[in-house]
Amino acid sequence: MTVELILVKEHNGVQFTTSTLVSPRETWGKKIDFLLSVIGFAVDLANVWRFPYLCYKNGGGAFLVPYLFFMVIAGMPLFYMELALGQYNREGAAGVWKICPIFKGVGFTVILISLYVGFYYNVIIAWALFYLFSSFTGELPWVHCNNTWNSPNCSDLWAFNNSLNDTHKSTPAAEYFERGVLHLQDSEGIADLGLPRWQLTSCLAVVIVVLYFSLWKGVKTSGKVVWITATMPYVVLTVLLLRGVTLPGAMDGIKAYLSVDFLRLCEPQVWIDAATQICFSLGVGFGVLIAFSSYNKFSNNCYRDAIITSSINSLTSFFSGFVIFSFLGYMSHKHSVPLDKVATDGPGLVFIIYPEAIATLPGSSVWAVIFFIMLLTLGIDSAMGGMESVITGLMDEFKFLHKHRELFTLFIVVSTFLISLFCVTNGGIYVFTLLDHFAAGTSILFGVLIEAIGIAWFYGVDRFSDDIEEMIGQRPGLYWRLCWKFVSPCFLLFMVVVSFATFNPPNYGTYTFPIWANMIGWCLAISSMTMVPLYAMYKMCTLPGKFCDRLAYAITPEHEHHLVDNGEVRRFTVSCSSLFT
Repeated sequence: MTVELILVKEHNGVQFTTSTLVSPRETWGKKIDFLLSVIGFAVDLANVWRFPYLCYKNGGGAFLVPYLFFMVIAGMPLFYMELALGQYNREGAAGVWKICPIFKGVGFTVILISLYVGFYYNVIIAWALFYLFSSFTGELPWVHCNNTWNSPNCSDLWAFNNSLNDTHKSTPAAEYFERGVLHLQDSEGIADLGLPRWQLTSCLAVVIVVLYFSLWKGVKTSGKVVWITATMPYVVLTVLLLRGVTLPGAMDGIKAYLSVDFLRLCEPQVWIDAATQICFSLGVGFGVLIAFSSYNKFSNNCYRDAIITSSINSLTSFFSGFVIFSFLGYMSHKHSVPLDKVATDGPGLVFIIYPEAIATLPGSSVWAVIFFIMLLTLGIDSAMGGMESVITGLMDEFKFLHKHRELFTLFIVVSTFLISLFCVTNGGIYVFTLLDHFAAGTSILFGVLIEAIGIAWFYGVDRFSDDIEEMIGQRPGLYWRLCWKFVSPCFLLFMVVVSFATFNPPNYGTYTFPIWANMIGWCLAISSMTMVPLYAMYKMCTLPGKFCDRLAYAITPEHEHHLVDNGEVRRFTVSCSSLFT
């Protein structure tokens, strides 16, 4: 469907008309499609393997104090800001910066970051799919040491003591993941990757096919897929919790999870962990929220959406902790080891510790299938969000791509697949670790910081508030405006500084990455961040006029450039001549 837009201009009493054909922007089929898509993106694997561990490690229930504090002063305001930004301007992460053209580089920054994350995030889903296929058996393959991939160090006895002879022992579940799935024993490091493993490559190909057919028609198709992928994890988490609380030792695990140690709040690391978790758990800065909200109706209540979806995300993190720690408490009880010996975060939790706990239950294969279906659904909708950020962001910037969405989507997912092949080689876990460490760490914090500065200090909080009032009929309160202008930018600046100050080189177990690998990692991180200054320089060089004229054009919304032509500069009031005197 197309509509004809007729523009009427008057010059010296004479009217001139021009007409163009404009395709209306696609919108979500139903409001619930948008909400489920946002929730599905924000609620991902990190909610299961990261938040519960941080809560346990940092004083139990006391960790909720800094977590909720940062949620209120930064998480929700930034979440609200991105939803409103995308909905009002109805374009992707790059296109929305028509409100302040000099900042368009930050749009390309977040698009690049989403693309980089897709290179390794899809691999996690492929691992989950491999485990799912492996679970359709009478006896799970990670329950004993009699398999071809096991080493002499494998031991069925979990409770290793601290003697020198036992420090090198490993469990069947750990060896299944590292030797049976990853084939890490066939690689000596990142310089010795080998060829892609056909089993994992096949699983990765299935993931890519699912992503393509979920995205190729836009939000009309992805909005239906999330009805399954966004709701299934809650069903599975509830089922697993009901089973988990019946296990011996489960309540001890839950008590440890909730135990309150307020003295831990005196430690800076607890606050840093809470701030970091807020930054990454809500999914701000990936361009996904902007892309998703750009398909909303103009009058949609994005304020209410921001409160609902960000709250659900945090509640899901908290709820998943009960599920995880009921099983960790069971493992601690079963093997007579302290809880901190089994409590861990990251892939090791969901691909080693949790599968091992499931393997000891009656009907273990059924529980394994249920658990890995949950991981698949948690991963798929988050991967869909990341890909949609890239696709929407580039399509809105390069309009000719709108006519070829299916082909462009195919190009993006196939390109992602080809890069991801490095992560499914014998040494693929090293590439995965490097990408995970550098692709979306400091760079994503930097991107959100520049985004917040661009909106609050250049476009203007008052102007931004006017836009929101135009959409929903309600102006943001003083609290939101203060957060956008002062609190959130200061918080993000603090996080960027802390990120640099506390940087540690990546490692996998005892393996330390060579210097050249770290240099590649930093090049990856910097490549996205440099889009901000590079585009700003490009914009300043290509605009007409003197420096002050160029600056005026660069920080003025594109639809107001005619005011700059007439000498009406509203974006800055300092006399340009004073800058050079």
